[in-house]
Amino acid sequence: MTADATPATTTVLIVEDDVDIALTLQRMLERQGYQVTWADTGQKGLAEIRRSPHVVLLDLGLPDMDGLDVCKQAREEGYDGGIMILTARSDELDRVVGLDYGADDYLAKPFPIAEMQARVRALARRAVRTLGPGEAASGEQAASAPSAASSTAGAPADEHALRVDVAARRTWVGRQELTLTTKEFDVLALLDAERGAVVTRERLMAEVWDENWFGSTKTLDVTMGRLRGKLEEAGATAEVVTVRGVGFRLEREPGA
Repeated sequence: MTADATPATTTVLIVEDDVDIALTLQRMLERQGYQVTWADTGQKGLAEIRRSPHVVLLDLGLPDMDGLDVCKQAREEGYDGGIMILTARSDELDRVVGLDYGADDYLAKPFPIAEMQARVRALARRAVRTLGPGEAASGEQAASAPSAASSTAGAPADEHALRVDVAARRTWVGRQELTLTTKEFDVLALLDAERGAVVTRERLMAEVWDENWFGSTKTLDVTMGRLRGKLEEAGATAEVVTVRGVGFRLEREPGA
């Protein structure tokens, strides 16, 4: 694991009602040095997620609520760490819905321990860069609108202009701040850095999901669909365009 995501500085939350599975995962992760917390219901899981762990391992079959609803509510409340769904369900619709609700990864039970460890490492690296090492940062973000100085250089002073602040990991359309998941922000930041140019699917997968991604590239399309929806809902003049067979392009805004 890279220096910016050592296990000792990484917090993992397990939301799982099966005691045997939870304890097995907890012991395995603690042996690797992670700081592990366990919740056995969805409501307890949400309470712990508000403390912003770096990675959440989320079971779907919880006793009090569906894990998909836990994932959706966590994202709506601004949680920006990594979420990996663990489930005995193998239906493709569940996988798609889980990703659409904001999950970063999906692993069907039973799963190889080595694969689980690799996926946790991949999520942890990105989450530590977002939330910071050690004690995880608060998931709450200031609601204030950006000043002119914090806007993207050269961005038009327009109520529908898109501005991406990579250092603060914040995005606005005009004076409205968008709530984006970790992956949505990373995809948008990469497209914004190359605004007007095509960014290939391969580059997006390599830089946003990195070399430890084991899943289908369909997750990129799901993430892109959510991102487009949020930009359209906010009335952004910038638009993500698909370049068939190649990748995606963030169109330059009028007057940019």
